[in-house]
Amino acid sequence: MRTASYLVLGWVCVALGVIGAFLPVMPTTVFLLVAAWAFARSSPRWHRWLREHPRFGAVIRGWEEHRAMPRRAKRIALTTLAGSYAVTATWLGPFSTGALLGGAAIVGVALYILYLPVLPTE
Repeated sequence: MRTASYLVLGWVCVALGVIGAFLPVMPTTVFLLVAAWAFARSSPRWHRWLREHPRFGAVIRGWEEHRAMPRRAKRIALTTLAGSYAVTATWLGPFSTGALLGGAAIVGVALYILYLPVLPTE
């Protein structure tokens, strides 16, 4: 039962990752990393397929082997976080409770991303 649950989670995350590749407001990499994690616990075949994927495999291997992000991905993530706060502060007001709570969460995520090492180039 547990293996089947991980397999279903993996495929749901692959589907969400593919959708995220085409929608700018939805992440791709996060879903594919969760899919790789779930496949590693359920199906060596699908885990290997995801790690060897021509488009996403390098990022997944880099995360699994080095716990690192490519420099470009870090820049995009930090820019997106700043843009998210700008939109939230514009809609809710910069000192509203929602903007302050969202800003605190964004700062936490940004610090985590900054803490991660840069993925060595292949």
